[in-house]
Amino acid sequence: MPIIRVTHARMRPFAVRRRRLGNSAPINTGGIYRNLRDMTTTTTINLPHATQHPQQDKHDAPEILFKNPIVQQLWKARQLARMEENSSHPTDVMSSGRAPSESRVQVVYDFKTNSYLLNAYRNPWGQMRLGKLMEDLDALAGNIAYLHGGRNHPKHPMIVTASVDRIRLRERPQIHDNQLLSGQVTWTGTSSMEIKMTCTTVDAKQPWLECHCTFVTLDPETKKPTAIPPVLPQTPKEHADYAAGEQRAAIKKMRRNQQLNELAPSIALSLAQALLDEGRPLLTLPSLADPNAILIESTKLSNAMIAQPQVQNLHNRIFGGFLMRRAFELAFANAYVFGGARPLFLEVDEVSFWAPVDVGDLVVFNSRVIYTDYGYLSDYYEGMTRFAKRPALLPLVHIEVEAWVTEPEKATAKLSNQFYFSFAIADKQQVRRVLPANLDEAMRMALRIGRDDEQRQT
Repeated sequence: MPIIRVTHARMRPFAVRRRRLGNSAPINTGGIYRNLRDMTTTTTINLPHATQHPQQDKHDAPEILFKNPIVQQLWKARQLARMEENSSHPTDVMSSGRAPSESRVQVVYDFKTNSYLLNAYRNPWGQMRLGKLMEDLDALAGNIAYLHGGRNHPKHPMIVTASVDRIRLRERPQIHDNQLLSGQVTWTGTSSMEIKMTCTTVDAKQPWLECHCTFVTLDPETKKPTAIPPVLPQTPKEHADYAAGEQRAAIKKMRRNQQLNELAPSIALSLAQALLDEGRPLLTLPSLADPNAILIESTKLSNAMIAQPQVQNLHNRIFGGFLMRRAFELAFANAYVFGGARPLFLEVDEVSFWAPVDVGDLVVFNSRVIYTDYGYLSDYYEGMTRFAKRPALLPLVHIEVEAWVTEPEKATAKLSNQFYFSFAIADKQQVRRVLPANLDEAMRMALRIGRDDEQRQT
């Protein structure tokens, strides 16, 4: 049982010039302060084994010790895999390809017996802290991407997160149950790969969380995309996952082409114009406007941070999972403030990574309600737990968070990440409708509504 001793050294006496303040008489303290000064105090703290932080291993990079225990375990495994790769002979994987099972990674959360782990993942309401799980998803995906696209690759490419396409909850997990987080590569393009991850309660048949994300491999010298081994599905389930990933990749490619050509679907344009017309009275005739409506501008909530070295990844950039957790927690707070009741998280609709964040950067997170609507929890949760007897429509709040790397010295800022989250306000029957004040806001709303509708149909 380790013991930490905190010792306060005896201080040297120093002269004090005494003076009386006002007419107060001196207070006789009986020499207690002199006795305290002359003492050497030793505090002993016993750390039970169950709450002991994992010990440092000779293979650990110093910064790994600042990560949560699951991220630490994953990054250590990736470092060991790299060491084994450096000591082995390279193999020709570019032409032969790899099966999905070769990139499979899984992590067990032993919440039942590990109180340190349990307390690290418990939120104030006795439920699982989902923001920390998002950190783990990013770290797990990094390991999977390395096993498929980086291991024994002749160019030793950089592997970076391009996007998180969706994180969907099917039901609420119980914090005291052991959990299994796992994933593997399901689809590959020339230089990109899609990774599917799930989290399942141990001994349960169906996962309660499903996540799809996309990674890209870059040449370490030119920083341009470089080819990766193809994935070779083996089972009917793997073939189905591959076809679904191929379809998602085609949709994303179509959207990129529309953005490059500054084109937008005609449906989105007409919806944006209708939303703008509906929001105009809030600007021009506020006293006569709909009292149940509010402008997007009035729903903003922001915070800022300096990117610290303790949250850098193995490429010495700020860990994407950490940014996702910070964005989620801001989005949760915004939905809480806007809805007037504690929100129920439904899903991450999309995360885009536009530029890296370096240690020392000033990062400003801006959140706003992008739109509101109404829906049934059964459309999201298959196991509705305490809401099973409440089939009524509930207000849904959709939050956009942007992370901006800000340089005050140059008076500039660049967009680093965009995050989209959906919440339900289960204890309210109604929330205010959000409307745009300009065409840019109207187009953002219309495009987001369209993309969310596409996701619900898949």
